[in-house]
Amino acid sequence: MSTERVVALAAPHREAVAAGQRASAAGGNAIDAALAAATMLTVVYPHQCALGGDLIALVRTPTGETLSIVSAGAAPRDILSAAGEWSTMPRQGAHPVTVPGIVAGWLALERLGARLPLGEALAEAAAVAANGTEVSPGLERAIDSRIDAVRADPGLSAVFAPGGRPLRAADTLVQPALAATLRRLAADPQDIYTGDTARLLVAALRAAGGTHDVADFAEHVAEVAPSLEVETAGARWHAAPPPSVGAVLLGLVKTFHEDGRIEGPSLLDAALRGVDARAEYLGDPRTAPVNVSAMLALGGLDPRVLDEPPAQGDTVAVTASDDEGWGVTLIQSVFHTFGCGILEPETGIVLHNRGAAFSLDPASPARLTPASRPPHTLCPVIVEDDSTTVIAGCQGGRAQPWILSQLLPALRDPGSALDDTLAVPRWLVGDVDLGQPRLSLVIEPGVDPLVVERAEAIELPIARFPGPDDSAGHVQVIRRTTAAGATRLEAASDPRADGAGIVATFPSPHDREDPS
Repeated sequence: MSTERVVALAAPHREAVAAGQRASAAGGNAIDAALAAATMLTVVYPHQCALGGDLIALVRTPTGETLSIVSAGAAPRDILSAAGEWSTMPRQGAHPVTVPGIVAGWLALERLGARLPLGEALAEAAAVAANGTEVSPGLERAIDSRIDAVRADPGLSAVFAPGGRPLRAADTLVQPALAATLRRLAADPQDIYTGDTARLLVAALRAAGGTHDVADFAEHVAEVAPSLEVETAGARWHAAPPPSVGAVLLGLVKTFHEDGRIEGPSLLDAALRGVDARAEYLGDPRTAPVNVSAMLALGGLDPRVLDEPPAQGDTVAVTASDDEGWGVTLIQSVFHTFGCGILEPETGIVLHNRGAAFSLDPASPARLTPASRPPHTLCPVIVEDDSTTVIAGCQGGRAQPWILSQLLPALRDPGSALDDTLAVPRWLVGDVDLGQPRLSLVIEPGVDPLVVERAEAIELPIARFPGPDDSAGHVQVIRRTTAAGATRLEAASDPRADGAGIVATFPSPHDREDPS
């Protein structure tokens, strides 16, 4: 008897979506689809994510368990020898580079239940890097936004501005060094931590003044653990533990729903408390006291400016689910656009600058400490009740909790259209991360006027995007609904990105082998 499999996938670039479809057609499940899309994004969206970045994910198993994968890299053990007279953490160059966690995160995902070898996804990404891919409008905007940094670095300029001319949309992006690295990782993914790839990256970082050592890379492991969970509004809400900001998102929804408030102005008030809770309590629990309970309660009263760099174009989210019950939301990132401004030429790897989020205040839980992980903006989320599961993630820097908390109530409604919900104008709160000198409300045209009125009433400065803006997030979402014994999967990708959401049906592997 013929059987079929259904896989839903959303990603911010259509070539990544196509890679996920091919993995599904080859017999893969939702984890395989997500991994194929994620590896391809390091080739086609290198300004937002790269082999030199981090990954945080949530995985819902067919038995209903939700696990977190935190593969955020640590600072070098000798970092304090370079700190010297720093007044703030450097934002570019070698010093804000922490150990890249993305490949270890992929391996952890593979071990949780993938059907296909990770090497297959890496080999396919290598082929696209070697043969070339069309430059997307998003990549063109990113090159233009950081053209001085691109031209200043020999590795970046050779790839993204060859001969001094910045690549334009519809040009062909060819990355032969990255292709060779991806082929090497397809044979041995640990090479980025213990092999030639690690040694090349360490050599480049030390030549740029960094204090990294191959031992720093070799010690990295992805953490797999139960998710943080709260129950409110008739649902179970899951997020990743610190150093992810997930606890602040859960604090937002818990406070918002338990107080019975549904108006945008009340959510704005909660978001302002969340800004301070993040600053006061978030860090690496391995090396500093981190108060999860206070973040869940949105402890803290006075929002403050956080001296972190803007993070436009820094991140990608991939979401996937299937009819077996697997669900994945993963986010991978280089933090700032093109990370720390270094592309190591022999590997083709863009290195992130996550360490820029460390604090030099010794009293802060985010303080710079050897082998510590910086506070992380990456904030995947899964919300489930007895009939509906929503799997979501987004780009958006420090604004990710505010973006998701605005959308999740509507995304949970089975009667809502996902695409329409993602197109609704958004508001954000932030400071330097949104290009503002102090904490401000930043709005897209058409946002709820009651939110603006509330900001005016509390004298919160207001800034306006001219239209839908990348900084308002690239949300990727899957919704799984069960009714009368039937399961429905839906997928949507943010219209602010270059991607798509798809739900595809494939024959089972048995059907392909035996058509009878």
